[in-house]
Amino acid sequence: MYFEMPAIHLWISGHEKKWEACLIAAERPWSRFLETTRMPGCFKKTLFALASLISFVSSILIVVAMGTPKWMTGKILCKTGADLVNATDPELVKFIGEIYYGLFRGGKIRQCGLGGRRSKFTIFPHMVKKLNTGLHVMIIMFLCVAIFFSLVSFGFCILNAIKVPYRAIKGPAGVCLWNFLAGGFIVLAVTSFMAAVKLHHLTERIANFRENVFQFVILEEQFEDCFWLCVASATAHAVNLLLIAISGIHFPKIKTKTEEANVTAEDIMY
Repeated sequence: MYFEMPAIHLWISGHEKKWEACLIAAERPWSRFLETTRMPGCFKKTLFALASLISFVSSILIVVAMGTPKWMTGKILCKTGADLVNATDPELVKFIGEIYYGLFRGGKIRQCGLGGRRSKFTIFPHMVKKLNTGLHVMIIMFLCVAIFFSLVSFGFCILNAIKVPYRAIKGPAGVCLWNFLAGGFIVLAVTSFMAAVKLHHLTERIANFRENVFQFVILEEQFEDCFWLCVASATAHAVNLLLIAISGIHFPKIKTKTEEANVTAEDIMY
C-alpha cells in the first residue's frame, strides 16, 4: 500500500494536466469571441460615430460636385468680332461673354456684337477628344475611387462604433488607411483639374470648340463652388484622421475612494 500511493498520485496529477490543457484549448475560441464582441467606450463610440458621419457626408459632397456643371466660370472675349470693328475699351463690353463648365457639361454666352447667344454643351463624347482626354478621364476616375473609399471608411467607422474588431485592418488602423486613400485620391483629382486649367488651357479649348468663324480669348477664370466642395471633402478626411488619432489616446481613469476601499481577496489574487 505504501508503494502504490506515488503511482496513484502520479496518475491523478497526469490527468489533471490533461484536463487543464483541454480547458485552455476550449477557452481560446471563447476568448477570441469575447475580444471581437467587447464594446468600445462611450468616448470612442462618439468619435467613430462622428467619423462615420463625416465619411458619408464626404462621399455625398463628391457626388454633388461631379454632377454639377460649375467647377469653373470665366469671361470670354470674342477677339474676331472686336478686331473686325476695331472696338475700343468702352465698346469691348459688347464682345465679352461668359462660360461655365464642369466635368460632364457646361454652357456659354457668346457676345460677338449681335447680342448674347446662349448655348449648352456636353464634354462627352465629342468635346473630350479636343481636350486632354487622358487627364480628364483620370480626374473622374480619381473621384469615383475616392467615393468608394469614403463609403468603405463609413462602414468601418460604424463597425468600430459598435464593437472592437479582432483584426487590425478592421480597427482604427484600417479606418486611417481608408481615409488616407480617399483623401489622397481627392487631392489627386483636384490637382489634376488645376493642371488641366492652368497648364493645358482647358477653358480656352472648351470656349473655342466647334467655332469655325470666331475666336475667343479668356479674360478671367475662377474656380467655383463645386471645385471647393472637393477640397472640403479632402479636408473632411483629414479631420477623420485626427479624430481616429484622438480615439487612440488612453486617458487615465479617476478612481474614487469607495472603489479603492472595496478590495476583495479575488482582486488580490488577480
